[in-house]
Amino acid sequence: MRSLDLKLIRDLRTMKGQMLAISLVMACGLTMLITFRGLIVSLETERDRYYSENRFADVFCDLEQAPNSLRPRLEAIPDVAAVETRIKGAATLDIPGMDDIAEAVMISLPDERPQRLNLLHMLRGRFPEPGSRNEIVVGEAFAEAHAFMPGDTIQAVIHGSREHLRIVGIALSPEFVYELPPGAIVPDNKRFGVFWMNERELANAFNMDGAFNNVVLAVSPGGDINRVKEELDRILRPYGGRIAYDRSEHTSAEWVEMEIESLRAVALAFPIVFLAVAAFMTSAALTRLVRLQREQIAQLKAFGYSSRAIGLHYSKFVLVAVAAAILVGAVGGYLAGRGVIVLFHQFFRFPSLTFHPDYLAVLLGVVASAATAFLGVLAAVRQAVRLPPAEAMRPEPPAKYSPSRIEVTGIQHLVSPAFRMALRNLERKPWQGLFTAFGLAMATAIPILPGAMRDGMDYMMDFQWRLAQRQDVTLGLIEPGSYTAFTSMRNLPGVVEAEPFRSVSARISHGHLERRISLSGLTQDARLNRLLDAEEQQVPLPLSGVLLSRKLAEILDVGPGGVVLLEVQEGRRPVVAVPVAGTITDFTGIGAYMDIDEVRRLMGEGRTVSGAHLTLDAAEWDRFMVKVRESPRIGSITRTRAARESFDRMMGEMFGLAQAIYFGFAIVLAFGVIYNGARIALSERTRDLATLRVLGYTKREVAGVLIGELALLTLLALLPGLFIGSQMASAILEAASTETTRFPVVLTSRTYATAVLIVLASSLVSFAVVGRRIHRLDLIGVLKARE
Repeated sequence: MRSLDLKLIRDLRTMKGQMLAISLVMACGLTMLITFRGLIVSLETERDRYYSENRFADVFCDLEQAPNSLRPRLEAIPDVAAVETRIKGAATLDIPGMDDIAEAVMISLPDERPQRLNLLHMLRGRFPEPGSRNEIVVGEAFAEAHAFMPGDTIQAVIHGSREHLRIVGIALSPEFVYELPPGAIVPDNKRFGVFWMNERELANAFNMDGAFNNVVLAVSPGGDINRVKEELDRILRPYGGRIAYDRSEHTSAEWVEMEIESLRAVALAFPIVFLAVAAFMTSAALTRLVRLQREQIAQLKAFGYSSRAIGLHYSKFVLVAVAAAILVGAVGGYLAGRGVIVLFHQFFRFPSLTFHPDYLAVLLGVVASAATAFLGVLAAVRQAVRLPPAEAMRPEPPAKYSPSRIEVTGIQHLVSPAFRMALRNLERKPWQGLFTAFGLAMATAIPILPGAMRDGMDYMMDFQWRLAQRQDVTLGLIEPGSYTAFTSMRNLPGVVEAEPFRSVSARISHGHLERRISLSGLTQDARLNRLLDAEEQQVPLPLSGVLLSRKLAEILDVGPGGVVLLEVQEGRRPVVAVPVAGTITDFTGIGAYMDIDEVRRLMGEGRTVSGAHLTLDAAEWDRFMVKVRESPRIGSITRTRAARESFDRMMGEMFGLAQAIYFGFAIVLAFGVIYNGARIALSERTRDLATLRVLGYTKREVAGVLIGELALLTLLALLPGLFIGSQMASAILEAASTETTRFPVVLTSRTYATAVLIVLASSLVSFAVVGRRIHRLDLIGVLKARE
């Protein structure tokens, strides 16, 4: 082994603590990069493969009813590659042991022709036999939640008729990767499922023999999807066609894409922070090492070692740190990615969702780590190479000592001598102090994001289910009914208060911007389902005009006083220009709201209702549910408490893991920065500290000189760190905001306190480690003159 390599090994043993800290900080950045980029690649790869192999449709449209003879016209639309007409409807389920009613969406499977689009991926069992009665295939998520297997039976109410359904298969569909109940934002696999049944049987259940009410299309490669949607809308308009939409507005596909975009928002920002801090730490450690080894460098050059050999020798310190970081980061990223992908399976149902590292990102991360580290030590290596032997044989010139600014003011008697020493050292080396403070500020900033997400989720749940939606239950009718239907719901056992609503499907547009929405008609001064502004104050419904969710107004680029075009997709399909009366604050979906009587007038109806919001006497719940199960007109039931519990359960586990990861990284960063800075300061000032001990200072007082300087930097970094963290959290949450869900930026004292405590605790551990080294100083060895 070469002599310089032996020297490298000895130096690494001496600096093992610092090199370990540098490698861990760098490894954290690589871990985050590998984890997040791997999750993105895994989701994208499996999504694209699944959509392609199972022929996920490109265009979707619901309608009231059209004859099967219309199918050839749909197939003749230019750029259409395949057409699948289907029957689609809702059913309520009576599951033994459940207090609530579960719901299912029923979708037909073709009897006499092969399925062309949205092919099922059968996991267990088989497809229903042609001509069989009441055989169904059940989605995996629902079957898993209830431990259903092929051969089990389910009681269901389909279009007012009670049926006994027999499970013959359990499957997945590219159409329901994210199985979301209507109006919800997280899956509720116990209360919502997807069932498939033979077309003839489902047609009998919904009184749709020889007809369909749902169509999906595949567009030819390179085809004009917008023209296909326009032509589809034109053909289906006489049959009560709703608005045709593509994958970008498909609920399941949109949620998958939203998750990928949210991962992209954090996949680059945090790794850059860690790698930048690691580069600074490497630069500081190697620069100090070169200064301490001036005489060794001179001796090496005197013995004939070239400047190139010496420069390469000091560069190998970086190679060791980068190699260790790559090893730890790669293993950590792979394990973290596998752990998160398991949680993803609760949300996204793919046939095979496994973690696939993004090898290109790994390569770029390795190159970036090495590049930033080498840039960080470039100055130190250049200094070692350019140092003339004659000059290097002399000790480094002593630093220039002068009174600090606080001493110039004449108030030095107010602070201790140790504190004055710390201030003098910071003034002599401002850049070193600045970069140490920057690293600590970033360590303070990192826990702000998971804290803001947790607080935002808590606020959103409170806003959604305590302030805005105060009802206990929302009942939806299979078909809009008269006011008598509302009276019947209001008279159900245990109902304390009831409010009707009328909702219709519509297209809303402003200029060239448009969206599909549900237009909701609510009562004036509603007490149960309230519309609120950002200050949590109720927004009154205008007698004429429409209220828009703030996100919808942003999408349409319209504000109060503007005019939007409403194209209702039901009944007489009226088209009206409506003034925007204001906006409301919500965090899920987008919607428009009008006075219920105004919606009825728009539709040319009497006192029709689509359902009712109810509050209940909890003691009457069982009697209430018995009557609801007996009602043939009720098509859906949403229990507010169940929706909140489902959201809390599904999201809580995901956020818990995210918090643990971010907090762990923040601890590593804070400890690494403090420890590295302390060891550098100790190596620089060992002689000074030993001199103080000889002059009579106690061990505690001597340790206070060094630790006081680092403590001052820590305290100075906290406020900037909290500010940086707040801005990062706001930017990332804003970037992750979509039409589907939006997390409010809520920064509480708990989040700030957690971030501060993480940094202070990490700093105290570092202080304790460095303090022990100061207590063990070899006074005689240190004070020997180097000359």
